[in-house]
Amino acid sequence: MKPRLIIAAVAVLVAGVLFWGWGFIANGDDASADARIVVPERRTISSSVLATGAVRPRVGAEVRVGSQLSGIVGSQIEKGDIIAVIDSRTLQARLNQARAQVKVLEQEVKSVEAQLARAEKLDTRGFVARSQVEDLTLELAETEARLEKARSDAEVVETDLQYAQIRAPISGTIASVTTQEGETVAASFNTPTFVTIVDHTALELVALVDETDIGNVAEGNPVVFTVESYPTTEFEGVVTQIAPTGTLISGVVNFEVMIAITSPLDRLRPDMTANVTIETAEREALVVPNDAIQRDGFERFVYVEQNGELLKRTVTIGTRDGAGTEIKQGIGPDDRIAIPPAGAAQNERNS
Repeated sequence: MKPRLIIAAVAVLVAGVLFWGWGFIANGDDASADARIVVPERRTISSSVLATGAVRPRVGAEVRVGSQLSGIVGSQIEKGDIIAVIDSRTLQARLNQARAQVKVLEQEVKSVEAQLARAEKLDTRGFVARSQVEDLTLELAETEARLEKARSDAEVVETDLQYAQIRAPISGTIASVTTQEGETVAASFNTPTFVTIVDHTALELVALVDETDIGNVAEGNPVVFTVESYPTTEFEGVVTQIAPTGTLISGVVNFEVMIAITSPLDRLRPDMTANVTIETAEREALVVPNDAIQRDGFERFVYVEQNGELLKRTVTIGTRDGAGTEIKQGIGPDDRIAIPPAGAAQNERNS
């Protein structure tokens, strides 16, 4: 008697399970009543390209300041102001000499002009030879030419004297000092470098984009990135340039993409590693809640409610985020999507 009771109980249980499963998939009113019905949402979503990159100074953000003269360095380091001074006593002496030469020649010009004026008066009366007037005219022209050259020489020395004060061309931080007080610098062949100045506010992001994705990237694309030092902070930027040629790295061709950083730069430093997301395009898409997507192996499907029945329909999914999943194929905007109760069907797991 007991074995018969056990067999009967098992039969009832199996029948109940089969009835429940069949009722959910194919039966009408009860299944649809238990499921939550939603309508696909038409939403604008963004396509993106993922890449890695690094923060680096922009062109011109690092300047090596040198001298155009030779002399002895005197240390007066001030950021954005005078950073070095060349001993200018020799230059000042040359300038004084050039100015004195100018004054001497100015007097000579006046003297020759006076002599020429007297000779011309005497020539009109026939008291001097005409050749004397001609000689004085040539002498005046020669003296005026020498005066013009002396003035040019003085201007050159004045210009050189201005280079005796080395001023920082950009605002920034002095990264290194390569010349010390008392050293002699020679600018005959290569301009010597005194200090290197880095402007930490002039930064850009350079991302390496795989050749399979570079076709989707264009100038003006918005960018979001994080750095290892601040993994929860998102910085923003915009694509400004794409390298015309690729670089082979570990057998893979990558293209450098230059990105202007639009977020504040106070926490960013050169050579920081970045995880980059480049938003390449926007498109209209049908989106359903993530828990509406079911999985059977590699197949993705949803339950569509029609006339009180829940019908299984295979779909092709696209972009997925925390708010929903894009459906590329399989359903329309007017379909009623059923989200089965928890445990009624196998929900999609992370793929």
